Amino acid sequence: MRVKDKSELRKSLRAARQDHVAALPDATRGLLFRHPPAPLLDVIAHNAVIGLYRATPYEAPTSHYANFFLEHGHTIALPRFDGRSAPMQFARHTDPLGESDLEDGPFGLMQPAADAAAVEPTVLFVPLLGFTERGERIGQGGGHYDRWLADHPGTVAIGMAWDCQLCESLPVEEHDMPLAAIVTPTRLYGAFA
Repeated sequence: MRVKDKSELRKSLRAARQDHVAALPDATRGLLFRHPPAPLLDVIAHNAVIGLYRATPYEAPTSHYANFFLEHGHTIALPRFDGRSAPMQFARHTDPLGESDLEDGPFGLMQPAADAAAVEPTVLFVPLLGFTERGERIGQGGGHYDRWLADHPGTVAIGMAWDCQLCESLPVEEHDMPLAAIVTPTRLYGAFA
């Protein structure tokens, strides 16, 4: 598929996700993604470092997962960029609900402060625009997660998405890294389902 086609697909997926989230009542949205599904918890080691992302308004939210894993003794990590052209790294996140340990990052997203300890997730929850039941994913287009996962092949990658983001198929390229599972408000797809 040509880059323009992927760009159009991303635009369409963003619009569908935004419409879906905007239609959810605030009370309903507040009840979703509060606790990881039991089948996932069964395969996450007690000493796993959990990588998450700080969700934008229309992405599947992660703050309650971060709080849950922190309360259960896990180290929490968020992406950190030293600059727009720097590779994605991960640093420790200690305040999931208050976010007092975050600062503005180069992409307009909050990230761990410069003095936060570097850590490497063993389980990584990733954002996405679309996914398939086979674990294929299309992200924002920067390739940050694909490159990081390619450099860390032992990491368990789990997508978080709204049900409307399920696609029958996606254009997959050699560098696209598959997900082991995808969590939506109604279902768990993939290896741990």
